[in-house]
Amino acid sequence: MTSRAVSATGSIFIDARGSDRALRVTWHHEAGLVVLSMWRDNVCAGTFRLPVDAVPDLIDLLRSGLEVAYRGASAGVPAPRSVAAPPQAETA
Repeated sequence: MTSRAVSATGSIFIDARGSDRALRVTWHHEAGLVVLSMWRDNVCAGTFRLPVDAVPDLIDLLRSGLEVAYRGASAGVPAPRSVAAPPQAETA
């Protein structure tokens, strides 16, 4: 996976399937958000606004998946292709 800087507050990650797809991550400190945007052929296909207080949960999820992948790699076991989504919070 390749990444490159967007600005001092963001980065672009190139999709494993090819350079025509990318994830752009941009901090918006003034709004208390991190914006994740999906790009295809230099066109934004969608955005997700993650509140800054939810960033630690995303980091924990990514770290957990990375630990599983590393353990599997060191044991010669392929990493799982997908991880079950966390349970959804109930709404009133």
